[in-house]
Amino acid sequence: MERKTRTSILIGAAFLMATSAIGPGFLTQTTVFTNQLAASFGFVILISIILDIGAQLNIWQIIAVSEKRAQDIANMVLPGLGYLLSLLIVIGGIAFNIGNIAGAGLGLNVMFGMRPETGAVISGVIAIAVFVVKEAGRAMDRFSQIAGFVMILLTIYVAIISSPPVGEAVVRTFAPVKIDILSIVTLVGGTVGGYITFAGGHRLLDAGIQGRKVLPQIQKGALSAIGIASIMRIVLFLAALGIVAKGLALNPANPPASVFQLAAGNIGYIIFGVVMWAASITSVIGSAYTSVSFIRTFHSSLERRQNWLIIAFIVLSTIIFVLVGKPVKILVLVGSLNGLILPISLGVMLIAAYRKKIVGDYKHPLWLTIFGIIIVVAMAFMGVYTMINDVPKLFK
Repeated sequence: MERKTRTSILIGAAFLMATSAIGPGFLTQTTVFTNQLAASFGFVILISIILDIGAQLNIWQIIAVSEKRAQDIANMVLPGLGYLLSLLIVIGGIAFNIGNIAGAGLGLNVMFGMRPETGAVISGVIAIAVFVVKEAGRAMDRFSQIAGFVMILLTIYVAIISSPPVGEAVVRTFAPVKIDILSIVTLVGGTVGGYITFAGGHRLLDAGIQGRKVLPQIQKGALSAIGIASIMRIVLFLAALGIVAKGLALNPANPPASVFQLAAGNIGYIIFGVVMWAASITSVIGSAYTSVSFIRTFHSSLERRQNWLIIAFIVLSTIIFVLVGKPVKILVLVGSLNGLILPISLGVMLIAAYRKKIVGDYKHPLWLTIFGIIIVVAMAFMGVYTMINDVPKLFK
């Protein structure tokens, strides 16, 4: 494979993972936590970036060395574990994709005034079109890159207009007034939880980029993916901080929309629509692609029909949203389960890194293993805490 082609695919994989993370939940969480913690939210972002890097480097590297997808690695670690992991990923992917489709519909509603349901259907058709073309992988990469650049540039514009106290943000990033552990867990889960962390790794396998010889490029790709998502997080944080620091109240019904509107008026509101649509549509594509990548290896007929499975995944999510709406309880329940997927998946990868039948004579870096274990323990503890405290409230 030519170096130029490989670099293009690595960039595409990085954007696929990053834009999969940047969805409606990403926009809302960042704004809400900024409203709650003000400049101290910078510390939360810093810690979450460090944890994201540890999870992403471990998972991408082990997938590349083993030359196998996560579910196949899990089945080799413990028979049947790969099926369980796939089930969790697919259920979570469908539930969150309903939210992504809803966000895409809202984005078109803001931009053009159409009903959110109509916007959702149009967005679903656009997402499907990406997988209908002959070279779907390349189309997906290019679409994610363009949408990612648009989101970041427009949000930078709003951040500049909102005039945030950058100096205070820098200081509080390293010396916070308040530390909120749950917000850290939420950000980590939203950036590398569930299907998201596997989006880029599985994409590289599909493109034939694998093996120890490409580990330096794999590492750069993983760091780039976290970097892209983090840039968007930081810029959105600064945009929201500029509004919060002025004492302006955010609309609790739609916090990110009010940030854009308060910063730049009606133009800002339209910009929010564009950002929301771009964030949502790329998450629809990333969720569908990655979720299907977890089941396609279980049978040759699934492997041959992967694009049709992806299309069916998008159609199903769109139909559920249009007919039922956004199932809040299911989303919250699956969100809690999603908090447990990262420690399970990362834990499996760390075990696999020391199984010769999976990675051969490859020696996984000790510092990465220790880093990964810390993340597994921390996320498992907080995931269980969320399940115990949040899930029972759904059924009261």
